[in-house]
Amino acid sequence: MIHNTSIIDPKAKIASNVEIGPYCVIGPNVEIGENTIIQSHVNISVNAKIGKGNNIYPFVSINNPQDLKYNGEPTNLVIGDNNKIREYVTINPGTVGGGGKTVIGNNCLFMISSHIAHDCQVGNNVIIANNVPLGGHAIIEDNVIIGGNSAVQQFTRIGKMAMIGGMTGVLHDVIPFGLSTGNRNSLQGLNLIGLRRAKFENKDILGLSEAYKEIFATKNINENISKLNGSFKENPLVKNVIDFITKDKKRSICTPFS
Repeated sequence: MIHNTSIIDPKAKIASNVEIGPYCVIGPNVEIGENTIIQSHVNISVNAKIGKGNNIYPFVSINNPQDLKYNGEPTNLVIGDNNKIREYVTINPGTVGGGGKTVIGNNCLFMISSHIAHDCQVGNNVIIANNVPLGGHAIIEDNVIIGGNSAVQQFTRIGKMAMIGGMTGVLHDVIPFGLSTGNRNSLQGLNLIGLRRAKFENKDILGLSEAYKEIFATKNINENISKLNGSFKENPLVKNVIDFITKDKKRSICTPFS
């Protein structure tokens, strides 16, 4: 059902059972999947493919990147399935310089007034609380939680199942399963509650805890990793952390010393 006050470009591809409320504007290069609900006063004006079962709340704006280098080039936004995008959220597609695509996975919750900038990559089951901006090119892996009024700097990576405390300035990459807080973020330990809730094996959680102590024993993280006992590297949780750290050695990793 489409409310008669909404303006839908005839070129837009809207599944038959999509609901679009009053005073929405949907552009020509928009595709919206089945069972998605677009509530009132939503603007989607860019090349966007939106999956199934999403719920987009009033006053969401999905519009051009705020990058000053953006000059109207055709770029893309892909949003998966079953996401909740709350009031006043803003989402931008990619830019030519950043690969041309912003991607959001499935089953995410974006709370009121959060912002997903150009070229961000957001995984599945991510929760981003109120008033959190993601800077351009940020990578947020699966099952991450970011507390309210935090800010994520451009190009920052946050590993899977990491938790960011409220009002944290995230300048350094956060390891998978890490717990990070602070005006300029530092590593406070591991997200042990999240690991247990996810039903990882106790032996793997304990192994990760021991490896964490050794990886961050000194400020020379790469040297510490090279000295790790071989058995640690057979632990899938430890392997995930090591792979994250060594994937891009140019990036600053959040540590207890940050």
